[in-house]
Amino acid sequence: MQVILVASVTADGFIAQSKEQSSLAWTSREDTRFFVQKTKEIGTVIMGAATFETIQPKHLPFSGRTIIVLSRSKVYDQYDPKDVRAESGTIPEVLEKLERQGVQQAVLAGGASVYTQCMQAGLVDELFLTVEPIVFGSGVKLFSDAVLTKLQLLEVLDLSDQTKVFHYKVVKDE
Repeated sequence: MQVILVASVTADGFIAQSKEQSSLAWTSREDTRFFVQKTKEIGTVIMGAATFETIQPKHLPFSGRTIIVLSRSKVYDQYDPKDVRAESGTIPEVLEKLERQGVQQAVLAGGASVYTQCMQAGLVDELFLTVEPIVFGSGVKLFSDAVLTKLQLLEVLDLSDQTKVFHYKVVKDE
């Protein structure tokens, strides 16, 4: 299965000012449109429970994709299981389960712990990093711990004069 990390970062590398802040509070409309388009194109989105709680369907309608929420304690029975469901296993177990179900691609959509675990485990194949022209100075870093990973730039997408998406491929050691 191909795993694609999609994130928005500030010019100084933060994904939020606090764990409770949604990226929708500070990113551009162009980035939101890009995120919606990319996640609908891929169809399956994986995120941690804290990230899910920051977006909720009122901010980001689920239609056209399935949201997998990594959670050991929360259940999302209020949603249609084809739209939102909780998975309690480890990230590799969740990915294996999805692959057995025929899922060929999945987007990682946050947060920092999920991004870090997947990068450290060598599970990420590609990254789409939107860089927004804003500086927080402090906050939640894209990766919560050191991650040494070589990347190859595939393309730069212009969302606007100010906002760019850097599309990278992870260079896997052979």
